[in-house]
Amino acid sequence: MNEDSAAGSASQPPLPSKIYGTIESNKESEGQGKFSRKRSYIAVAVLCYINLVNYMDWFVVPGVLEKIQFYFCLGDSKAGLLHTVFILCFLFSAPLFGYLGDRYNRKIILGAGILLWSGVTLGSSFIAKSMAWLFFISRGLVGVGTASYSTVAPSIIADLFEKDRRIWMLSIFYIFIPVGSGLGYIMSSSTEQATGHWSWGFRVTPCMGLVGLALLVLLVPESAHGAATKRAKNVGEQGEDSTWCKDVSSLCRNWSFVWSSLGVTVLAFVTGALSFWIPTFLCRAQFLHRNVSSSAEAKCDATNSLIFGGMTVAVGILGVVAGAEAARRYKKINPQADPIICAVGLLASAPCLYLAIMLAQDSIVATYIFIALGEFLLSLNWAIVTDILLYVVKPERQSTAMSLQLCVSHLLGDAGSPYLIGIISDTVQKNQVQWSVLWSFRSLQYSFVLCAFVSILGGGFFLLTALRIEEDSRKAATPVQDGKRKRKLLEDRHEQQKSDTGQMQKTRQNEKETLDWQMIESEKIIECETEMLSVLLQDKGTWKSGYENELAQMAPQKEEDAKGFRVQIYRLQRENRDLRDEIVKLNNAILETTGQRRRAEENALQRKA
Repeated sequence: MNEDSAAGSASQPPLPSKIYGTIESNKESEGQGKFSRKRSYIAVAVLCYINLVNYMDWFVVPGVLEKIQFYFCLGDSKAGLLHTVFILCFLFSAPLFGYLGDRYNRKIILGAGILLWSGVTLGSSFIAKSMAWLFFISRGLVGVGTASYSTVAPSIIADLFEKDRRIWMLSIFYIFIPVGSGLGYIMSSSTEQATGHWSWGFRVTPCMGLVGLALLVLLVPESAHGAATKRAKNVGEQGEDSTWCKDVSSLCRNWSFVWSSLGVTVLAFVTGALSFWIPTFLCRAQFLHRNVSSSAEAKCDATNSLIFGGMTVAVGILGVVAGAEAARRYKKINPQADPIICAVGLLASAPCLYLAIMLAQDSIVATYIFIALGEFLLSLNWAIVTDILLYVVKPERQSTAMSLQLCVSHLLGDAGSPYLIGIISDTVQKNQVQWSVLWSFRSLQYSFVLCAFVSILGGGFFLLTALRIEEDSRKAATPVQDGKRKRKLLEDRHEQQKSDTGQMQKTRQNEKETLDWQMIESEKIIECETEMLSVLLQDKGTWKSGYENELAQMAPQKEEDAKGFRVQIYRLQRENRDLRDEIVKLNNAILETTGQRRRAEENALQRKA
């Protein structure tokens, strides 16, 4: 918040090469220039491993819940209280660790948290049957320990990487949430089956946690620009330190943080309700298809939980990877890409969830398909929402912002959504005169419709985030970072122009090559046609010579024929004259004969007279 006053002077010593949250060139090395790329990747691998152990401890109890209930003689309501105690302790301790993470060494905080939750988990496996209250306390302490890790670990990754590599590292980090959740259930239940007692499952993750603690100490470096270092510098420049209340007040005026936190709360609300109630909902749908009573529920629950758990792991991994890659690509052309992708994920998940709920009565397979699509769309957000927080909040407030967002999203989200769905379902059932399998199913079906509408509300929150994210990200950057951001914009514009020019040159080169090829083909065609014409001309010359020879040979014969024709014509003409003379003679003879006849007739008439 205070590096603004220190920027500007030409005589000022150079500030650190890179502070988290800035927008700058990828040419700058990872690890803030102090750590090698290899060491940064090793550190992320260690943090991912510890995150896996973290979420295995989250879900080690549900895998053997029935055995724990039998061991401590707990009813369903008290058994459900185990998760409530865990979440509440997690929520109320997260802000504390966020405050400490912004001011003190983060490795020490992480190490203390790992040691706390591993030791308490191990100790809870030795609690006597008569001390159920101590088991509740132990789960609360485990929640406190895991809160330290969930709050501080993403900030360490933020100090080691930036931009595209940062979001990919966060994506890999958050992939281990669904993986760890599924492995926690599998590990605790399989260990109980192998050993015959539930407590052995609580002795595996502490060993894994101690290994993670050793790797943390040995392989994870100190942040090159840790929050404590930045805050100490700010205190030295301004003469006073910011309090937790001031940090929270500043975060409440950061609208991108506020709207995105509300969007994350909606995401937690929907995923919490789905993860808790979907197996039961599918069981009731199967009862409705088979037209049986609820006596088969225990057998059905195991199958549906296994299918739903495996599906959650698979689509969770795919969703996180796809969301991170989409954000990385789209952000190059639109600075509002992150909240837009989150909004699309929530808005598109609403119809998928609605169809999954409504089709369950007709087809379980269709329900699984649309649930998988809905979970995939929801999983697009997990890595992106953390990245949004890390570049709209100043580096010295990131851990506080992370803890505050965790607290709000869990408190108003998954801590209450399963209970709210249950209340609506019970209310619907109580309004019926008689209990039936149909209304047992319909009550949950109608209750789940709430999740679809809440998803639409979450999409609206992320769209509001998109309206403010550019302004808030500029405010979160220091003056040096603003200069780097402008330089980065110019570099991007120059790179775009170079890319466009290169593309144009490539297009012209392709056109030139095409024209050259066409010219070569045309030349070949012309050459072929020329050869054909030459052959034709040669043939025509040969034909002409033959014709001339034939004409030369036929000329004497034609002369003789013409002479014969002339002789014949002359003879015919002479014969024609002779015929005319004879015709004249005949005419004269006819006239003479006619005259003689007439005179004879006249003489005869005279003699008669």
